[in-house]
Amino acid sequence: MDSKQMCEEIKKRLARDDWTFQFDRKKDTLRIEDKETKKGVTISLPGVIAKWHEQKDEAVDEIVYYVEQALNTMHETHTLSGKEKDIYPVIRSTSFPTETKEGIPLLYDEHTAETRIYYALDLGNTYRLIDKKMMEQEQWNEERIKEIARFNVRSLDVHVKEDKVAGNTFYFVNTNDGYDASRILNEPFLAKMKKKITGTMALAVPHQDVLIIADLQNEVGYDVLAQMTMSFFASGRVPITALSFLYEDGELEPIFILGKNYRKK
Repeated sequence: MDSKQMCEEIKKRLARDDWTFQFDRKKDTLRIEDKETKKGVTISLPGVIAKWHEQKDEAVDEIVYYVEQALNTMHETHTLSGKEKDIYPVIRSTSFPTETKEGIPLLYDEHTAETRIYYALDLGNTYRLIDKKMMEQEQWNEERIKEIARFNVRSLDVHVKEDKVAGNTFYFVNTNDGYDASRILNEPFLAKMKKKITGTMALAVPHQDVLIIADLQNEVGYDVLAQMTMSFFASGRVPITALSFLYEDGELEPIFILGKNYRKK
């Protein structure tokens, strides 16, 4: 299935008189927007296609559900007050927009050369990114939101799966709660993992629903991490970055892994 075919399949499933669809062949994306609110979501089609090759209709069902939930909640009015436990940070790529379609600035922080931290209000089945207008209406300041979000992400359960390849150990956080990549901001958790690692510690957040932590012992480990990260990146509903990061002294340093060699970006 190619992007045009996937686009038509999604449009068929989501057909509504009050929604518009715009296929961007150059960017390989499909934009679904509500005519009334002028708000919507943009789908990266290659990720959906990659999942379709593995899961068939389940992959399309998942993206259709995601779009329906997202657009339906855009008609609702959301407040921050009383929802402190539902505010979380989310990791996005540096190519992600810094303002809404209406030109309202989103609340975000720079993170690494490849990633930014945005802030979201969890709505159950989806979430809304927090923008400056929302903050001003409720007279909340940036630091209050960021402090609450960081506390909440540290409070999330962290279940780790482990796999070994050629003497290297890979740990996966993949709970599918929308905040797996956000756990890269849980510094106590990273410090705890660092104590377990005997080789070089590397991390990857290829898409929002996975955090990979690697204990690299040899050159094969770097190659495996690169291939794994690219595979996750290609299949993720919300891709972030195909690059990995070295974790040294509490800092993240993006690295390119080329064959048997690697270098810092």
